[in-house]
Amino acid sequence: MADDLDALLDEVETKFCRLQALGAAGKRDRGGGEEAAGERDRSAKILTKAVVDEENIDDIIKDIIDESSFSKKTVKLTYKSESPTSERNSASIQAHGKSCCPVYLGGSSTPRGIGTNISQRTCDQLRCTACDFHVSHYNDYQWDKSCDYLFFRNNMPELSKLRAKMIKKKGSRAYACQCSWRSIGELTDLRTDRQLRWVCGKHVE
Repeated sequence: MADDLDALLDEVETKFCRLQALGAAGKRDRGGGEEAAGERDRSAKILTKAVVDEENIDDIIKDIIDESSFSKKTVKLTYKSESPTSERNSASIQAHGKSCCPVYLGGSSTPRGIGTNISQRTCDQLRCTACDFHVSHYNDYQWDKSCDYLFFRNNMPELSKLRAKMIKKKGSRAYACQCSWRSIGELTDLRTDRQLRWVCGKHVE
């Protein structure tokens, strides 16, 4: 009976020791798995952070490039905007040019320029308010008596066609627009010829 009891105790002790050994092994396995999982989590976090950092760097580089391009465009636009200003200044100068007062016509020997009561010069910036055409003038010529409205309407300001009715005359000056014409040999105040619609188009100094 005592022998049977001892054998039973030995068997229980053996089984208990075996269960303890298996439990310890299981704990080691679980601990290793948890360690591996923790290592994987840390690696994933590092990789994620690296990707995020790389994306941030790409965004920063892109922003720098965009800002540089914007600066270049701004410089170009600023440079282009200077041209209209220059044109407006030029137009302003022309608009504020000096006019002849009174306006004189004259022969080829009469000096041209801005006419005044003191400086009697023939105007070389004449414009017709009837046909809105620049008045051309030709030194040492006069118009043939056969000239008419249609001749000037069709041929002004082509000198090659006008020569058909231009007569050489020293000291004379032939004036014409598309609707009126005159042959002048001496200084003449334009106000004395009321049929002409010519005015000074202003002189730019």
